[in-house]
Formats: sequence, C-alpha cells, structure tokens
Amino acid sequence: MKNLIFTVIALLVCTQIHAQENNYADVNGVKIYYEIHGEGEPIVLLHGFTMSNNMWEGWIEDLSKNYKLILPDLRGHGNSTNPSNEFTHKESASDIYGLLDLLKIDKFNAIGFSSGAMTLTHMATMDTTRLQAMVLVGSTSFFPEYCREIQRSTSYENVDEGELNYLKEQHPRGETQIRNLLTQFKNMADSYDDMNFTSPYLSSIKSKTLVIHGDRDAFFPVDIPVNSYKSIPNSYLWIVPNFGHNSIDKNSIWADAFLKVVNKFFSGEWN
Repeated sequence: MKNLIFTVIALLVCTQIHAQENNYADVNGVKIYYEIHGEGEPIVLLHGFTMSNNMWEGWIEDLSKNYKLILPDLRGHGNSTNPSNEFTHKESASDIYGLLDLLKIDKFNAIGFSSGAMTLTHMATMDTTRLQAMVLVGSTSFFPEYCREIQRSTSYENVDEGELNYLKEQHPRGETQIRNLLTQFKNMADSYDDMNFTSPYLSSIKSKTLVIHGDRDAFFPVDIPVNSYKSIPNSYLWIVPNFGHNSIDKNSIWADAFLKVVNKFFSGEWN
C-alpha cells in the first residue's frame, strides 16, 4: 500500500513538473513563462514593469468565463528569463509575438498595464493585422522628463520594505533578479528610441483601442493619453477620476465598471 501511495505521489510530482516545463516558450533567446485560463476568443494580458502575471489574478475568474486568457511573464519578470539583463518594450513585443506563434494564435485581443500596454503599442505598430482590439491602461507614447527623474532615482536600496516584499513574491530568483529589473527601469531614463511614438506613428494603428488612464497618474499626465486617443483612428478614452497609475486595481471602486466596460468593448457592441 505504501509503495502504491509513493508511486501515485511520484506521478503527481512528475506531472506537475512536466506541466510547468510545458508552460515555457523559447523565443528570442529567452524563456517566456505563461499561463492559459478559460476558452473562447484569445485575450493576452500583459503586466506592468517589476510585476508578473499575478497582477491579473483577481480578474481571471471573471474574464475566463468568456475568453481564453494568455498570461505571460514579460522577459526577466516572474518566471521568465532574460540572459541579456536588458529590456526594451520593442523586444518585449517581439517576445509576445513569438509566444503567440508557438501557440498558433493569429488574431487576438489584449489588455496591457503600463509596460504591458507599451508592449502592446509596439505590437500594434509592428503588425497591423493580428491585434484586433486592445486596452491600454496607464500607458504612454514617450517618457516625460519628470518620469525620467523617477527612473533615475530608482535603486534596490531605495525600495521600501513593503514594496521589496511584494517584489520578492513576484520574482522567484530573488535579489539578483530584482536588482536587474530595477537597473533596467533606471536605464529607461536614458532611452529615447524605444518609447517614441509620435502622432503620425500612432495613426498607423489599425487595432480598435480603448485608452484608460487615471487623472492622478504620477508618471504620465493626462495630456499623453488624450493625445493617443486623438491620434489612434479607432479609439476610445476613459479618464478615471481621482485615480493614479494603476486604475484597474481589483479592489478599487472602479473594478466592476472596468469589467463591464472591457466586456462591452471586446464584444463588438461599440461602433
């Protein structure tokens, strides 16, 4: 009986390990970890910088009722690797397209927060045929100077205890991984070609686009999302009042409204 129990446990462990290995995609010299939940039309959910796909945990149950959710960890984040220890949103966009190619997903919708949304902006301009509709939350077309000041001041030593504990929960490789991500974020202060989407460039986007932005966003003032709304041909704009960078917090007063708006947006009911 004991041998039978040990055999069952071993099989379960092997199955779990095999499943975990199958949740990695080798693209562009990195291993992208991803999860899939639900069935239906595919929606890619992209998290913000220094976060992981766990940021969508509170939304999975509701969104997976109608959609097939693809939740990657961006390169170097969470369980994904990044041997180069360098990050650009353009490379991130190429990674996600590589993942979707391996999953044999051609047409798709997407929601991105912050760096996830910036990745989507690159994806929408790199290929105007695959990304059908996207929601950009807390995004930007360029880094304003005071955002660069925040980036320049970022370091592992300046992170408070609460934020550090959060980062440790998201990134299993610990201090080294967290330091690398914070260094990459700091280096964005001196990058002027990765996020540099002028209005003519944004006007080339064919994806139906919903821009969501908090009016108290500490990184990007509302004139940036307003300009994106004006520049992207088939776009909608929701400025969330009295809210900061993360205007889709599951615990916020706007959570139910966000879910309803996103479902209506992706359903094709909006003209």
